[in-house]
Amino acid sequence: MVGLRTLKGYLLEEVLAWLLRSSGYRLLTEADDTARPPWKVLEKRKHGLVVRGRGAWHQADALGEFPYVPPFSLPIRLFAEAKFTSPPVGLSVVRNGHGVVHDLNAGDVTTLSNGAGPRRPRTRYHYSYAIFSTSGFTRDAQEFALAHQISLIDLSLPDFNPLCKLVKDAAEAVYDVTKSMPPSQRPAVYRIRNYVRRHLLDMDEDPVPSSGAVTRPLDTLVADVQRLPLGLVLAFPAAPFVLGLVSDDLEHFFRCARAHPTHAVRVRRSRRSAGHPLWFLEPREGPAYTLSFSLPEYVEDWILDQEEGIGSRTRRTARDLLSAITVYWVEGGHTHTFRLHYDPDEFREVSGRPRTPSSDLDGRVGRTGAVGR
Repeated sequence: MVGLRTLKGYLLEEVLAWLLRSSGYRLLTEADDTARPPWKVLEKRKHGLVVRGRGAWHQADALGEFPYVPPFSLPIRLFAEAKFTSPPVGLSVVRNGHGVVHDLNAGDVTTLSNGAGPRRPRTRYHYSYAIFSTSGFTRDAQEFALAHQISLIDLSLPDFNPLCKLVKDAAEAVYDVTKSMPPSQRPAVYRIRNYVRRHLLDMDEDPVPSSGAVTRPLDTLVADVQRLPLGLVLAFPAAPFVLGLVSDDLEHFFRCARAHPTHAVRVRRSRRSAGHPLWFLEPREGPAYTLSFSLPEYVEDWILDQEEGIGSRTRRTARDLLSAITVYWVEGGHTHTFRLHYDPDEFREVSGRPRTPSSDLDGRVGRTGAVGR
């Protein structure tokens, strides 16, 4: 029987895949690999999807692909792993993620042949790894992740509390029900995930749980998540990390950015009484919105020069690393690209959260989470 903590993480992965749809993140299934054996790299096994690397097959519970391809690169596939734990995620979890993507990206077969016909090009991908944690990360895990470009997304910020509570309540209800069932009748965890995936992501994956006592809390989770005013989109600065922008009105940001695909923003940095600082992005002109992000502690220490005063080093950080932030937004099969530019002379240290004019935003303010890559 799957443990409660593991079940929380699995359900959280499905919810995060739904939130990341604005960035074009699309979960993959075995049907997405049209190659014939022995060239297939995606395969459905007893416990779910696996992907083949150079040395082994790897479990791929939440493997997604993005529709846009960065210049001079390969199509991007992303492993999303969620940890719903009380202690911070440690080095072993991050090291495992690095081992997986290293093995997958080490595959050097570029052409396919059945031994008789001509050789043809083989589609290749660049695999990345993101770890979402409800309790943050240890310092050594952050150091290793930054060195090897593993994305760390901290869900311990207050903005994520409602989302985490929904997942926690659903997981506990399902766990209590299955614990009281005879072992032969307990649904496998992949069947529970498939049920959420079918109703939240419109993916028709079988089999699914047949017990109403199991599916009722999952139905509640799906309905409540869809009503939750929360969205998650990835942003890419000129740095070895990514930003996870979370907003309670991403559609408003999209409307503003679509009208001005390239525009200047102001940057604010605010310390909190508990937790690490938050950074805020606001447009310098035009309709108002507020986006914010938070960096894992070691990542922020790394990008801030310790020999400079706090004011000058935060300005240099924003100038060098946040000077151009790229955001991809997918709507109706079309990928929009937005560029947010920053003028370091407009940097401000603030206490508390910047206020966005209600006349421009109807009182709605965006929020974000933390990502280090």
